[in-house]
Amino acid sequence: MAFKVFLDANILIDITLSRPKAEAARAILQAGIDGKADLYTTPSVLHITAYFTAAQFSRRQTKEILLTLLNDVKVIDCDHNTALIALSNGEIEDTEDALQYFTALKNRMDFFISSDKKLKKAALPQLPVYNSDQMLAELNN
Repeated sequence: MAFKVFLDANILIDITLSRPKAEAARAILQAGIDGKADLYTTPSVLHITAYFTAAQFSRRQTKEILLTLLNDVKVIDCDHNTALIALSNGEIEDTEDALQYFTALKNRMDFFISSDKKLKKAALPQLPVYNSDQMLAELNN
């Protein structure tokens, strides 16, 4: 059975902009292609990724990059109740992080992949936050 893995914006931006962690992030994407993981994100994360990617590529190229990602990454969304829970949570101070994390939790993800160290510290036991290297190690076990 494949892991359900949520990809935060910094992971997708690593891939699209070939940042230093791009190799590990691309390996996670490859795990999704290979059926070892089911990959998910939200419209908000796509928006953030598009914003940063468009600073380096044309609009057309940015859309093509995102469409390519969406071949292997499914989009889930936050509902009203989940937003209320996320915004009421005192442990995750960043609003965007809270909305993404609780959306992933509601959709029963196994892992939340992000390089955000504050989010990792605030994570609940039922949904650990791993960085891309830690996720690769888990996938290779």
